[in-house]
Amino acid sequence: MFKLKQRFWFLLHGWVGLPVWLIFCAVCLTGTIAVFSHELTWLTNPNARAENPQNLPVKPATELIAAVKTEVPDAEIGTVMVMEPYLVNAIVFSSAKAPFGIAYVNQYTGKVQELNYGLNFISFMRSLHGWLLFPWQSSYSLGYYLVSGMALLMLASLITGLVIYKNFWRSFTQPKVRLDQGRKTLLTDLHRLAGVWSIWFLVVMSLTGLWYLVQAILWHNDIEFYHETQILTAAEVPAAGQKQTPPYSLEDALVIAKQTLPELQPAYIAMPEHNRDLYRISGSGDSIFFDQYSYSVAINPWTGQVTDVHTPEQMGGLEVLSHIADPLHYGTLGGIWTKMIWFLFGLVLSGMSITGFMIWGSRTVKAARAEPIVSYSTTEVNS
Repeated sequence: MFKLKQRFWFLLHGWVGLPVWLIFCAVCLTGTIAVFSHELTWLTNPNARAENPQNLPVKPATELIAAVKTEVPDAEIGTVMVMEPYLVNAIVFSSAKAPFGIAYVNQYTGKVQELNYGLNFISFMRSLHGWLLFPWQSSYSLGYYLVSGMALLMLASLITGLVIYKNFWRSFTQPKVRLDQGRKTLLTDLHRLAGVWSIWFLVVMSLTGLWYLVQAILWHNDIEFYHETQILTAAEVPAAGQKQTPPYSLEDALVIAKQTLPELQPAYIAMPEHNRDLYRISGSGDSIFFDQYSYSVAINPWTGQVTDVHTPEQMGGLEVLSHIADPLHYGTLGGIWTKMIWFLFGLVLSGMSITGFMIWGSRTVKAARAEPIVSYSTTEVNS
């Protein structure tokens, strides 16, 4: 009976990984590359580099927006995104030429270094990893469900792998890699060793992936679990026919936001889209476990009044998960050093998916070539 149980768990371990091993491997590889998407953008695109040889201070966002309007006079500015100091600011706009464009503006010189009207490398890698470039329809994407559903198979592979690998903890103190007993033995040893040393990483990827799946279900069913800032009422804005230019500029709003939340490091600035809209300034704060949008301030462009302040202390359980999932999933919580660790284990996980398939395939081919032994199954079932 013990052998039957071991055989069952081994077959289950193989089957949960085999049907989608190619997709799983692709998701692992694209996720591994996405960890360094910003660094790779700097490396491959000179226009994305925020070079500052004269050590100039960062220019106000209003000057960067003015530079974009000089290049594209009819540009309607949507958002300003602040990246790492070595990357330019990305200003999203729309114009008569295109409904969506991104201007790469050097925040030190104020120069527009590129106008991008398509997917950039960062967006492409995140989209390829997140939903395999499947289209979005009615707030959901089939690819998003497919990718996040991989978390279930990853968790099943982890559990079944630990069940069939007895005394797995010995790999921490007595790692075993047999180089002289053939390819099959070598692959098995490497697969087991990588799996044991990656337990923590598999748990993190499985849990964050499961959250992405839950998040997709919530989005699809229009269940709000996040904080939403209310727009202004009609009575709070000028009546029709009056002056429609808000007296408070973006520069004023940024000063007010900094006074309200001194720890706020702006990363995403949304301009008012209409008279009743607000300046929405989001960024990171003093908590490394939360993403770069977890602190936010909303400011009335007509009065300069702060209408909303939101920090991690005010978040509910599901909203907290939504803001800590990305730093844990992509390894950005500790800067370049944690990115390097996540990148390394991402490669290990990708290699495990390949070696696991090779091991399963070799055993399956060997079993198919062998003559069937009827007495084995009968003996095992009756034991």
